Amino acid sequence: MDEITKILYWISTGLLIPVIVLLLLFFARALILIGTFYSAYMQKLKYNKQMLPVFDQLSDANVRAALADSKLADRLISSIYLKKLLSVVADEIHYDKTLNDFEIACQKELAGSQTLAKLGPILGLMGTLIPMGPALVGLASGDIASMASNMQVAFATTVIGLLIGAVGFIVLQIKRRWFAADINNLEFVAELLKKESASK
Repeated sequence: MDEITKILYWISTGLLIPVIVLLLLFFARALILIGTFYSAYMQKLKYNKQMLPVFDQLSDANVRAALADSKLADRLISSIYLKKLLSVVADEIHYDKTLNDFEIACQKELAGSQTLAKLGPILGLMGTLIPMGPALVGLASGDIASMASNMQVAFATTVIGLLIGAVGFIVLQIKRRWFAADINNLEFVAELLKKESASK
């Protein structure tokens, strides 16, 4: 039993460095995510300001003309797939395929934020628990300096892990709201395009 316990202890302590390295990588990824999200947020504000009044006035009679006259952003997923809707073959199958492709692209876009939101706290918790073993050993042997050093690592990894998770969660929630509104608008446009094709 003692041998098994020692093996588990060696494995857990051996994971500390990989966990810290992963936390640093995810922290850098969270900083990059903040920058890219801010850029997308500014583009989204401009897009909504321009396009929401256009969507409110669309009908099957003017859908292509109104959207063709609008200057759509090049980098937003919603704008890219709105252009695809206007350019695909005018039938229900192609419209549905484009909408399904948009949902897949949204899931791919959300994957990075989901990873940070889930793995950040997990790695933070691992980084907290792993040094606790050596810290307790240091406490038992009277080595206060070793205990303090291990506790410092434990608290630092907890904070970084929670910060990574918070960034991922906040960005994830906001992007989900964006994509829910976008899919609603794209489905509306697709229905108008179907009506336009049926009336010809």
